[in-house]
Amino acid sequence: MVKPVRRRRFGRRKVCKFCVDKIDMVDYKDVKRLRTFISERGKVIPRRISGSCARHQRQLTTALKRARNVALIPFVAE
Repeated sequence: MVKPVRRRRFGRRKVCKFCVDKIDMVDYKDVKRLRTFISERGKVIPRRISGSCARHQRQLTTALKRARNVALIPFVAE
């Protein structure tokens, strides 16, 4: 029986956009920046896909929730 060959992927390591721009706190009023972290359906893009660090991902989720409550960003896509 032939064993299936597994291929390893060595891609580039994603860097946090907030760390690159030296942003210490994610602002909920910065809608232009927050929209890049939301999918077409209105969901928050996970850390492994967005490439943001754990600290900024936590700040990002709270900023998105605040922006939704103040009606800057819709809860779901139309």
